Amino acid sequence: MDPDRLNTPSTCTVTLEVLGHELNFAQDPNSKHLGTTVWDASMVFAKYLGKNCRKGRFSPSKLKGKRAIELGAGCGVAGFAMAMLGCDVVSTDQKEVLPLLKRNVEWNTSTILQMNPGSASFGSLRVAELDWGNEDHIRAVDPPFDYVIGTDVVYAEQLLEPLLHTILVLSGPKTTVMLGYEIRSTIVHDKMLQMWKDNFEVKTIPRSKMDGEYQDPSIHLYLMSQKSSSESSGNAVQDEAAVVVDTAETKCENEVSTIECHDSPNPLEEEAIIATHVPKLKEDSLLMRLRDGKMSEWEMRRYGKVAAQLLRDVKIDVQVKK
Repeated sequence: MDPDRLNTPSTCTVTLEVLGHELNFAQDPNSKHLGTTVWDASMVFAKYLGKNCRKGRFSPSKLKGKRAIELGAGCGVAGFAMAMLGCDVVSTDQKEVLPLLKRNVEWNTSTILQMNPGSASFGSLRVAELDWGNEDHIRAVDPPFDYVIGTDVVYAEQLLEPLLHTILVLSGPKTTVMLGYEIRSTIVHDKMLQMWKDNFEVKTIPRSKMDGEYQDPSIHLYLMSQKSSSESSGNAVQDEAAVVVDTAETKCENEVSTIECHDSPNPLEEEAIIATHVPKLKEDSLLMRLRDGKMSEWEMRRYGKVAAQLLRDVKIDVQVKK
């Protein structure tokens, strides 16, 4: 099993507070499909919306009645956050994932409507099959949309072209594209960014705008809008200036490797350094919080992932030496 997948038989359901509601998203630990896991970028995306929905472009008054489509919805976390702000959302994925996605949509929609009967703030959610690049599937969802969203949909180089094509045909001149993902390959990351810069105006959401807890140096959120034809043929220097947000934080994020940022050390390495030089555990140290049961669900997810990757790397190294 992919060490990033935190859906072992003991974690069949992920509970997440989204915009004041406690939602439950089922996972399938027996599935080999990546879409049956709640990935961390979707949680960061939902929490970002929760933090920025009181005013501005993501307020319910601005999103009410807007059409949104989620690509590679998986368990449906990101699409649900948009629906809770008033959007009419089409959550899409491959056929194999749809039963689980439908279950999560029905389950959580029922929960919200029972808690808030007659709520005018909740939009709508429906599920549809969409294989990227499939023109029949694309026509069936009736583009264009006001918002095209996706989280952790970028993980293999061969999927970049069909993903880009699908985003473009689902979009209109005023469509906003919102993507979140965790860097797992710098090669895929660099190629993806170049493709996006060639077709969109791209803005990186700084971590200061994200939820204070639900963020990580390796998880990025982007807001994108289509370029005009004249802008698309502009010179590379102009494209680069439009894309890069000139802050130390963004520079740090763009230079991040697979799991860590230069200015944001790996938490496990940081704790190892502390343990080497300090004989007693600090009150706020990782081991002390773990011992006292004070770690949040998010911290446990992130530390658990790092630990799984380290174990995988050690196993690979041992096998190579053998």
